[in-house]
Amino acid sequence: MDVDAYAIAHSAEWGRLEQLVRRRRLTGAEVDELVILHQHAAAHPAVVQSSSPDPQLVARLSGLVARSGAAVTGAHVPSRRELARFVAEVFPAAVWRARWWVIGAALGSAVVAVALGAWVAGSPLVAARLVPEGGGRALREEFVTYYSANAHGSFAFKVWTNNAWVAAQCLLTGISLLFPVWVLLQNAANVGVIGGLLARDGQLGTFFVYLAPHGLLELTAIFVAAGVGMRLGWTLVDPGPRTRRQALGREGRAMGAVALGLVPVFAVAGTLEGFVTPSALWPQLRVTLGVLAEAAFIAYVGVLGRRAAARAESGDPDAPAALPTAG
Repeated sequence: MDVDAYAIAHSAEWGRLEQLVRRRRLTGAEVDELVILHQHAAAHPAVVQSSSPDPQLVARLSGLVARSGAAVTGAHVPSRRELARFVAEVFPAAVWRARWWVIGAALGSAVVAVALGAWVAGSPLVAARLVPEGGGRALREEFVTYYSANAHGSFAFKVWTNNAWVAAQCLLTGISLLFPVWVLLQNAANVGVIGGLLARDGQLGTFFVYLAPHGLLELTAIFVAAGVGMRLGWTLVDPGPRTRRQALGREGRAMGAVALGLVPVFAVAGTLEGFVTPSALWPQLRVTLGVLAEAAFIAYVGVLGRRAAARAESGDPDAPAALPTAG
């Protein structure tokens, strides 16, 4: 057999198979075409090798058949690709799909914290019941020294693990729809009361200087955990077009992805709280670092999450990343 003539006769077929393998999403007709072309190409390396071995052509065909086979069967992709997909698609898509729940958790917490803070700051009777007369200075000192009372590294690790536990509670109990709300109310009450007491003594600036560097990112991560958890709970009420079991399975796996993705987010927030918040840096610089960390996270989720969701990424890490699907 003339290998050159054989290659010319099948070059268009191989080229078309190469095109289909490289595409992320395929129509129904293209999926059928991919399967047929893969079945034809699977026999070609053996034909070429048995007739007149051409190492380069055999290697090319073997690689093409392997890649097309992976596309057809959904073979496991290398771990580095899985990690890259998780960071660039799975986690941001899972957060983006729950964005309205997250925004609701943030706005609700903000309303409670501001309202409670204004009540405490504007009511001498309430403030007196919370802090004894003349205790404002002691409260300020306790608030400030809290961030520097322990070694920076151990404090950062303690904060990291504590926040991760709070987020885990929101995620794991989110199906109840009630416990995440309780956690949010507790956090909002703590922030509101402390802010109100400090504002009453003219120390509102101190409150923001020591909260903003780490608190913006930290609270956002808590809101994400609560929002994703409550989204799972609502799926139990309204599973949509899927069966309740299918819907809960997909949202539950997406929730697991969020839990994993929040670990480094809390690590960054803990590092800021342990090293930046109590530091001797200019207050404006400390606040700026916190704002930049928050802006980076929002941009990350907003840009990559929206793009991934537009490509029908569900946030489910078990969903195939490169399977040909009709669309």
